[in-house]
Order: sequence, then C-alpha cells, then structure tokens
Amino acid sequence: MILNKFFFSKKKILKNRISVSPMCQYSAVDGCPSDWHYRHLSNFLLSGAGLIMLESTAVEANGRITKKDLCIETIKQRNEFKKLVSYLKKINNTPIGIQLSHSGRKGSSMIPWEKANSPLKKKDSWTTVSSSDLKKDEHWPKPKKLTIQEINKIKKKFELSIKNALDAKFDVFELHIAHGYLLHQFLSPICNTRDDKYGGTKLKRFKLPLEICKIARNILPKNKIIGARITGDDHLKFGITTNEAVEFCHELEKIGFDYVCVSSGGIKTKTKMRQKEFFRLKIAKQIKKNTNLKIGITGLVDNLSLADKYIKKKYIDFVFIGRRFLQNPFFLYKDNFLKNKKIIKPPPQYERGY
Repeated sequence: MILNKFFFSKKKILKNRISVSPMCQYSAVDGCPSDWHYRHLSNFLLSGAGLIMLESTAVEANGRITKKDLCIETIKQRNEFKKLVSYLKKINNTPIGIQLSHSGRKGSSMIPWEKANSPLKKKDSWTTVSSSDLKKDEHWPKPKKLTIQEINKIKKKFELSIKNALDAKFDVFELHIAHGYLLHQFLSPICNTRDDKYGGTKLKRFKLPLEICKIARNILPKNKIIGARITGDDHLKFGITTNEAVEFCHELEKIGFDYVCVSSGGIKTKTKMRQKEFFRLKIAKQIKKNTNLKIGITGLVDNLSLADKYIKKKYIDFVFIGRRFLQNPFFLYKDNFLKNKKIIKPPPQYERGY
C-alpha cells in the first residue's frame, strides 16, 4: 500500500505514501533559496517520493532559527521562492510543499554544525520572543514575553507569508506547531504560563495556533492542501499529552485541515522521549482512531515493510522520511522492498544503473 497511489484528499492524489520530510539546510542567503537549494531539492524531485516538503521557512526575520534560515516575508524572498518552485516543477509533477514557522525562543541560534544547541553571541544575536519569559535552557537568554499587540503582528506575518507561499505556487502548505517553536510554545503548559486570553486553560493555550490555522485556511483556495506538524506528546510531566493532542486535532478538523504529521518532544532539549523504530506509532494510532484527518508520522520510519504493515492496519496514512534521503536521495530505487515490487522506477536515464 505504501507504494500505491494515495488519495491524499479530494484535492490531490500522490503517486505513493512516502514524503520527504522538511529538513533545515541553513544555507539561505538573506532568507532566499541559494544554489544549494536548487541542487538539494532537485535530487528529491528525482527520488521517487510522492511529496516533497521544503524545510521550515520563517514568517519573519526574527522568526528564523539561524541567520541562514529560509524566510518568506519580503517581496524579494517571495520572488526567489517563485523562481525555485518554477524550476523544480520543470523536473516533474511531484507535489511540492512548504512548512511555515516561527522559531520563538529557539531562534537566534548558531548553525548546528558550527556549535550545536547554542545561542548566538550578543553582537550577532537578536531578542527572541515567546508565550512567556522562560528560558529554553539554562545557558540560553530569556525571551521577551509577547504582548497582545505583538501577537497580532505575528499573526499578520503568518498571513503575509501564506499569501507569499501561495503566490510562489506551492501545492501543499504546512504550519509548524511542534519541535518547541513558537506555536508549540503557546500550546505547551511547560512553556506557556500566561494568564490572559492566550494562556491558562487548555483552550486558551490552543487559541493562537488555531487563530493562525483559521487565517491560513481562509486564505488558501479550497483545492489547496493544508496540514500541520503537531506535537503528540511533550514527553514531560505536566506537558502536552496525546489526549490533548487529539482534542487539538479535532479543532484542526473543524477548521478544514487535511492532515497532520505527528511528531513529539522538543519543548525542552532533554525530555523522557526514547527513540526507536516507529516510536511515535502509538501516538499516531490514537489520533488516527479519533479523527478523520490523514495522519502522517515522522521519526525513524524508513523501514518501508513496517510502514506498509501499519498503513494496511490503518494506524497511519503515510510517512515523512528525513535523514535517509539525506544519506542517499535515491535510496527508494535500490531498497530491496521496492526493487522486488518494481513499482517505483528510476528515471529512464538512470534505469540501466539498476
């Protein structure tokens, strides 16, 4: 089943249930795609995957993780994305998506391969923002607690970025509400200690992410697919639970979202999360059982035989694979599971290599 055509929604059919996960490249130039992105993403268009998701893209400069993040805030950035998408669509008709995000207190970071999990030095840094003024970790600076007026400005930034992404001709639109970034910082009681309309009760913590989700759905034409990467569990005492994630997904369903990609953890650097093959399957199963959304899953999900088994059992609908595509963008052609089935074939120019 993982290799068969996938009725992603009434709006789009994917050639299979394998998606290239959004993976930050930290290679942007002033927020714009660079030559690296053309080369990197071209490989994925030839990979055999059914959907290609661009990396997390900031809705404003201060919403970047690092200074080398993609951003789709300005007219120039929008136009550069438009050129990139146009170039990629000439390779083949695989749908291309974009993940829109705001880093919140996880921003102003060093590029991971230069120094992992480290804030920028003062002369290069910017003031980060969050739901509350709680540090990400002990060695990180305190973020500024957002005022209502500042929250309204961020909603406008999401609105503008969604319009820019639509103008750039993306096929799929995903909001990043996980991994400890800003919208997750409002959702999680670990991080959100507000006592106004955006914090305190569960529904108040839901409020800002859902407002932005409604903005996105209202902007996008009905034939455009929209989804969210969500946190199914904070893996921390007093954090988001899977039951709460199900309730949040019910709200997304009411708004008219098509899918969620289930992730977990991230609100703090160290949690009780234990990684193994398909370690988020139990979370995804519970969400799938209790909603009508299409359910994707991420996190060590590149065993395609297992993925096929879980899709047949209706535990999930599709998988988002990341690091395996970085190791070898063409692994689907060589993987024994696919080779035996001979369903996903390499381009004819490459076929004699297999």
